Amino acid sequence: MLNNIRHRFKTFRSKQFHRLEIQQLQAELLTESTLDLSYLILIVGSCAIATFGLLSNSAAVIIGAMIVAPLMLPIRGLAFGALQGNIILFRKGLIALTVGTVLAVLMAWGLGILVRLPNYGSEILARSRPNLLDLGIAVAAGGISGYAKVEPKISGSLAGTAIAVALMPPICVVGLGLSQANWSLSIGASLLYLTNLLGIALSCMLTFLLAGYASFKRARKPLILALALTGILLIPLGVSFARLIRQAELQTSLERALLNRTVTFQRLELLRTETNWLANPPQVRLNVRAKAPVTPRQVQLLEEFIEREMGQRFTLIFQVGQVEEVRRSD
Repeated sequence: MLNNIRHRFKTFRSKQFHRLEIQQLQAELLTESTLDLSYLILIVGSCAIATFGLLSNSAAVIIGAMIVAPLMLPIRGLAFGALQGNIILFRKGLIALTVGTVLAVLMAWGLGILVRLPNYGSEILARSRPNLLDLGIAVAAGGISGYAKVEPKISGSLAGTAIAVALMPPICVVGLGLSQANWSLSIGASLLYLTNLLGIALSCMLTFLLAGYASFKRARKPLILALALTGILLIPLGVSFARLIRQAELQTSLERALLNRTVTFQRLELLRTETNWLANPPQVRLNVRAKAPVTPRQVQLLEEFIEREMGQRFTLIFQVGQVEEVRRSD
C-alpha cells in the first residue's frame, strides 16, 4: 500500500513539478541546519519578541515571533538526515535545535525574573495544556513545511505553517514557568514543545519518503522510532483532551445553571465567561452588566448553589459593568 501511494505521489510530481536533486536538497538542508551567527540572532530575536508578547498577553506580538520561526529549519534537516542515514546532517540539526532551545529557555527565564509579573495571562496559560488537537496541528504543519522544501514554488507557505505550529512560544513559557518555580506550567509547555517537535519531524519524514527522497528500507528504523516516541505522547495528550472535553461540558452546565436557575441572573446580563482550570478550585470570571451592584453575599450563595448542583466547587469572580439610565431633563 505504501509503495502504491509513493508511486502515485511521484507520478503526480513528475507531471507537475521539477524534483530537486538529493544532493541539492541535502546541501540546502545542511546550510539551514548549521549553527551560525545568523541562526543565533534569529533565536534571540524570536525569543525576545515571543517572551515580551507572552508577558504583555498580546497575541499579535506572539504571532510576530512565530513568523521568524528559526527552529523549523533544523528540524527539517534532522528529519531528512535520519531518513538518509546522513550522520553529519542529523548531528548538525540536532545541535542547532538543542542550542536554540536551551538558549531560548535561559533567555525567557532571565526575562521572567527581570519583569517579575505576579500573575501570568491567558496566552501563557493556554500553552500549558496541550492535547491531541495540538498534535494534529503539528503533523499537518510539518507536512506542509516538508513539502514546501521539496517544492520551491510553495516555499512562501512556510510562514503560515510556522504560525500554525508555534515552536518558540512554548519554549518561552517553559522559561517563564521556571522563573516563578511554577513546575506545572513548565511541564505543560514542555509537553507542547515536544508534541510540536515530534509532530513536525514525523510529518517531514513521511513527506520526504513519499516524495521519493529515501527508500523505505533505509527509512524504516527512524520512522518506527519517531512513531514510537509520538505514541508515548498520545497518553498524556489523550488524557488532556478528555479533560478538555470534560471542562467544556462543565462550563456549559455552569452557565446554564446560573442563567436559568438563579434569581440573581434574572437581573444581570452575562457578557462573557473565562475559566482558569489551573486554580484549585477553578476560578470562573463572569463579565456581566447590571443596574445594581453584585454583593459578596450573593456571590457566596451562588457558589454554594453551584457546588450543590454540580458536585464541584468553583470560585466565582464577577466583573460588573454598571448600567446607568440617562434621560433628557424637562
